[in-house]
Amino acid sequence: MSDDLLLLAAELRRRGEPFALATVVRCERPTSAKPGAKALIKQDGTVTGWVGGACAEPVVVREALSALEDGRARLVGLVGEGGGEPGRTEGILNLPMTCHSGGTLEIYVEPYLPKPLLVLVGHGPVVETLAALGRHTGYDVTVLAADRLAHELDRLALTPSSAVVVATHGDLDEAALAGVLATPAGYVSLVASRRRAGVIVESLERLGVSRAGLDRLKAPAGLDIGALTPEEIAVSILAEIIQRRRSSAVMPAAKPERLAAGLRLAAEARDPICGMSVPIAAARYRSEWEGATVYFCCHRCKETFDSDPPRYAGALVR
Repeated sequence: MSDDLLLLAAELRRRGEPFALATVVRCERPTSAKPGAKALIKQDGTVTGWVGGACAEPVVVREALSALEDGRARLVGLVGEGGGEPGRTEGILNLPMTCHSGGTLEIYVEPYLPKPLLVLVGHGPVVETLAALGRHTGYDVTVLAADRLAHELDRLALTPSSAVVVATHGDLDEAALAGVLATPAGYVSLVASRRRAGVIVESLERLGVSRAGLDRLKAPAGLDIGALTPEEIAVSILAEIIQRRRSSAVMPAAKPERLAAGLRLAAEARDPICGMSVPIAAARYRSEWEGATVYFCCHRCKETFDSDPPRYAGALVR
């Protein structure tokens, strides 16, 4: 199974599709999953592999989707009844395990995201330095001549996580920027002096580029760090790109798939016994109480609720 998962992971990486890999790193018996057990979770929530049953899988899927959202790995501890929590818990997200087994699992969830795209349009020392720095900092770098941009835009499939820097030095600046600003690229900038940048913005207005599009344009490119040499200018531009990428103010817009993830989360209910998120459409265990449907992650939680509904009613999310 591990070999099959690794082959699937390699194929998804090749296609640039995000996924998360969950690995059981520790357990306290009895548990169905053992250390080394793995599951791959795709962005649509589908699971390939095995890291546990009805209690573990919904939690792992939820945390995997969250990891794909924020790009951060996490260590999840599912602590069974009577199980011993580790003495040091910093960095571990501990959640109750309510399955009959009563065991404890610790599962490492790691996101694998495609490299962000950095497109450099033009030539010269700034572009050459940016290309080298971008590759060293984890970007998928593409360098294009200005006269090739129009032919390559559709192939590039720019997204809000993409960055485009135009450095054509007056050679088709306006045409290149007008084309890029018509895409959803999250960062668009122009390497030019302030005076030249102002002239180009006026030309773009005459070409019919919308005010919203012009507001997205950063001209001149780069943070104001007093850069003078082409190498320093390249550093200031890459720093600005990283700042935009990492800023919490722009991260929601940088991932359109968040909308889909939000819709998935909206289709979940909270198990009133263990607190786990349960996908409503696939929920096997349900009860009716006071005109509402209550959803559970497993049969044991349903039995516990059915034995005394008023006792657990306060945990229901209306």
